[in-house]
Amino acid sequence: MIGPVELELFTHRFEAIAREMGEMLQRTAVSTNIRERLDFSCAVLDADGRLVANAPHIPVHLGALGLCVRKLMAGGFADDGLRPGDAIVTNHPAWGGSHLPDVTVVSPVFAADERIGFVANRAHHAEIGGSRPGSMPPDARCLAEEGVVLEPFALVRDGISRWPELRRRMTSGPFPTRSYTENVADLHAALAANGRGAAVLAGLAAIHGNPVIRAAMTALASRSGTLVERALASRPAGRYEALHRLDDGAPIRVAVDLEGGRARIDFTGTGPVHRGNLNAPPAVVQSAVLYVLRLLVDEPLPLNEGLMKPVRLIVPEGMLNPPFPADPLAAPAVVGGNVETSQRVVDTLIEALSLAAGSQGTMNNVLFGNERFGYYETVGGGAGAGPGFAGADAVHSHMTNTRITDPEILEHRYPVRLERFAVRRGSGGAGRFRGGDGIVREMTFLQPVELSLLSQRRSEGPAGAAGGGPGSPGRQRLRRADGSGEDLPGIAGRSVMPGDRLVLETPGGGGWGGENE
Repeated sequence: MIGPVELELFTHRFEAIAREMGEMLQRTAVSTNIRERLDFSCAVLDADGRLVANAPHIPVHLGALGLCVRKLMAGGFADDGLRPGDAIVTNHPAWGGSHLPDVTVVSPVFAADERIGFVANRAHHAEIGGSRPGSMPPDARCLAEEGVVLEPFALVRDGISRWPELRRRMTSGPFPTRSYTENVADLHAALAANGRGAAVLAGLAAIHGNPVIRAAMTALASRSGTLVERALASRPAGRYEALHRLDDGAPIRVAVDLEGGRARIDFTGTGPVHRGNLNAPPAVVQSAVLYVLRLLVDEPLPLNEGLMKPVRLIVPEGMLNPPFPADPLAAPAVVGGNVETSQRVVDTLIEALSLAAGSQGTMNNVLFGNERFGYYETVGGGAGAGPGFAGADAVHSHMTNTRITDPEILEHRYPVRLERFAVRRGSGGAGRFRGGDGIVREMTFLQPVELSLLSQRRSEGPAGAAGGGPGSPGRQRLRRADGSGEDLPGIAGRSVMPGDRLVLETPGGGGWGGENE
């Protein structure tokens, strides 16, 4: 039996293991995307592959890791007899992945010859192939066009690393990676992070015993479920609904039925498989739901799958649950589903539950590169206001939690000059509590590169709530060196030349309440 004091101590210890993993990954990686932008997540899972604890990393990664580990186990890896030191690698959305740049490494953890859990990390590789540099092509229509598809395989087995097999997979196929050396370096860092996490978790079990570790993990999940059930029971029973549309009109519909501290979350009525790349795999949808459930709990608590205990989730086949045939050329594109559709799923749930006004609802993905490199960043915007608080200005919100690359590093490592990086004043929605303002970011290109943009909230701004006004929609313009210019759509790809400048203005958040209240 784990008492409340012991549970609190173990909870912080599990979280500390994930933080140590993240620090190891950041220190030993070489890519800007991991070292500086911190676009990665680390977690501890129980012996059945359920998420137990994490560091405060990327929500869209974390909620998916448990589903990924369980799919790997159900897919035969458990039958193969996992052993200490083994590591499985995948980025496939059919196996609990999010989109192809997010590469997941999973390792079992053993103590006294018994598997007591797993450690896992998921890190975004800024280049992993695809039809355009950066591996997030805005015009992708199938999974193969988005990069190298890594079916799950054991990168380390019985102490033997299978780097030649990784090279074969990463450098073959229709759209191989452009940065294999960087990919391998970052995967070495991912293995080191898992090694550190496994060693510390096994050490904890050596001190307290395997039964105590299992009991602590179970108690944390139980407490999380109880807190969500209590939060749901505090709201009136009934149906809560919302409908959002992506910029191209594709609908995201949710109905949340609450009764007696339990919830049925049903996405029936959401659009069919998207013709572009805005399909969100089920792991991404679960991440969004877990995140919103965590918002309901007003107590310190790591994101973990115990939160789902009082919830039944229904996601029909379609844009939020696309089928994945074996041939990547026949599988739907998903790269935008992870970064864009996930944000709108969160906004739809938040609107249904009347938690806050709409936040920027996009990650404003900017990518550029050539055959030698790929660069990737997400740009913040305005957060939605809520009952009793204004929205934050110029921040990442909801499903993303990355840094922006420092100007000095950006200009030193890449052929661009950052001209302006400022708050987009006045872009937040009006209201008793104003929505947060977005960002203005301008950069001039110094070499010929391919530019890609992947964003939403360009047709209309984030909605206000309780009488508040909407935030301003985002917009972007390409100013050519010859003086001409072009207003770009939110999803676009262009070839740019030295002297061309991208001017990006991100959405503001919605306001809350009438101004005269």
